[in-house]
Amino acid sequence: MKTVEPAHAAPFDKEQGPPVTSVKRSRPERKNRDWLHGLLMSTPAVAGLIAFVGIPFGYAVVLSFYNVRLGSPLAPSFFGLEQYRRLFTDPDLSGPFLRALLNNLTFAVVVVPLQTGLALALAILLNRKLKAIGLFRSLFFMPVVFPMTLVAVIWRLILARSDQGLLNSALDAASFGNWGAFDWLGDSATAMASVIVLSVWQGVGFQMVILLAGLQQIPGELYEACELDRATPWQRFRHVTLPGIRGTLVFVATLTSVLSFRVFDQVYVLIHGGGLDEDATRTVMYQAVTTAFDQNNIGQASAITVVFFLIVVALTLIQRRVVRPDNED
Repeated sequence: MKTVEPAHAAPFDKEQGPPVTSVKRSRPERKNRDWLHGLLMSTPAVAGLIAFVGIPFGYAVVLSFYNVRLGSPLAPSFFGLEQYRRLFTDPDLSGPFLRALLNNLTFAVVVVPLQTGLALALAILLNRKLKAIGLFRSLFFMPVVFPMTLVAVIWRLILARSDQGLLNSALDAASFGNWGAFDWLGDSATAMASVIVLSVWQGVGFQMVILLAGLQQIPGELYEACELDRATPWQRFRHVTLPGIRGTLVFVATLTSVLSFRVFDQVYVLIHGGGLDEDATRTVMYQAVTTAFDQNNIGQASAITVVFFLIVVALTLIQRRVVRPDNED
């Protein structure tokens, strides 16, 4: 009877590479390892987001269902949705809130395109190899490092109503004494414009740096090809620069929108120390703070912040959906 010897596995050939089974096993392991590394790297940011955004927002939601007043000897009482009903039906509450919301929207509609466009123009101008270009970049970025309260105080001196105000003094000198003292902050027609100007001046450097970083990522070969094709500056900007920084522009516009809805410091400082027209510049954040600490109504202030948070999130998602890059799913 003839015996059959067992077949031996072919020796492993280094030139043929590792067996297929080992490759299949290594891919899930590598994927799990990358997922674990990503989780570990994002843990501090997620923990900070939960600690400083999630928990306070959840606490604000809880407080909005109660009648909570600072300094009151009475225990908080459950109000349910009463705070929200009053916010939209009570004229004493809905009037200032809707006015503040309109001021916020006006501020955002003007500041977002203005600040983003100005930041893009500055980034293009400073994206050159010139002498002392680092100095110019530092000068344009310098207002960003100043606290907003300090910026508001500086602009309060510039826009002061008296003849000692720098803007009024300059206009008076330019008109040979025919310019009177104008109340830039107290006049309802110019109060919001004054807040917009100082806000753009303080914040445009931050967006400029982000866009400048995006411009420096565009390959120089594309601009060299444009020169060979004798493209005009507008054609280079439209077909090379804009597509190259579209994702960065979307990020900057979204970030500027969120920051524009958070406007508070300059409004508070100028109203309480600069004679700023309160009705023309009242924002939702200002309304919430004054309701909480001037009127001691924590429950109503919490309802204001919750409603405002949901509005900002909805507007941000809509904006992100409309202007997101084409290469995003």
